[in-house]
Amino acid sequence: MLRSMYAGISGMKGFQAKLDVIGNNIANVNTAGFKKGRVTFQDMMSQMTSGAQGPTATRGGINAAQIGLGSQLGSIDNIHTQGFRQTTNNPLDLALEGDGMFALQANGETLYTRAGNFYLDDGGNIVNADGYYLVGAGGNFPLTIPDTAQSFSIQTNGTVTYIDAAGDTQTEGQIGIANFSNPAGLQKSGSNLFLNSENAGFTGLAVPEADGAASIISGSLEMSNVDLAEEFTEMITAQRGFQANTRIITTSDEILQELVNLKR
Repeated sequence: MLRSMYAGISGMKGFQAKLDVIGNNIANVNTAGFKKGRVTFQDMMSQMTSGAQGPTATRGGINAAQIGLGSQLGSIDNIHTQGFRQTTNNPLDLALEGDGMFALQANGETLYTRAGNFYLDDGGNIVNADGYYLVGAGGNFPLTIPDTAQSFSIQTNGTVTYIDAAGDTQTEGQIGIANFSNPAGLQKSGSNLFLNSENAGFTGLAVPEADGAASIISGSLEMSNVDLAEEFTEMITAQRGFQANTRIITTSDEILQELVNLKR
């Protein structure tokens, strides 16, 4: 009975972690570039009560008898599927259609994001909401639109062009796309940013629409890939699983109480 109580506690802890991840997903349902999380479980070690025995000339084999000791967190995954695209008609709102991430640079640190809501600072540099410079395909930054420019545009291949004061078309540069063989290995850093890790498999900055990199859609934003219907279904499952594990603890406690009452 003590084993069942501890198994119930482990189940409660696991489902609490699942609810935490679901709550974070729902809270970020309208966050641009957000990638949802997913929790998986594993069983804990099992206690062997009798080992397996092979067949003999006079008797068949016997399977091992084991009692499980509960569950544990297996993984908390980041799911990097394509998010929904929202049209904004703002030329500095950029959505990625395909694989890859925008690269950002600030204070000697490179970060990555799928959130394409960019702005111009007082120097005409293309930055994100935190002032991080958008990095070009050759690793150059910042990408700058002069104050004298009459208008500017960003092509699907990441080329940034503008019309200068004389009415001529000028090319500022090309936006780079960071490619990863395992984007789920990136570490979330907050503020819609990701950090590279040893398991992300960074393969370098690529030109958009080349080497499997995404194309850039100007005037749109990639929104969260959270599906509310799926999250609410998982929330109900986690809630019922948590309740079932509390019943295991309650039932075990009642049996222990009966054992105590045997003395009367």
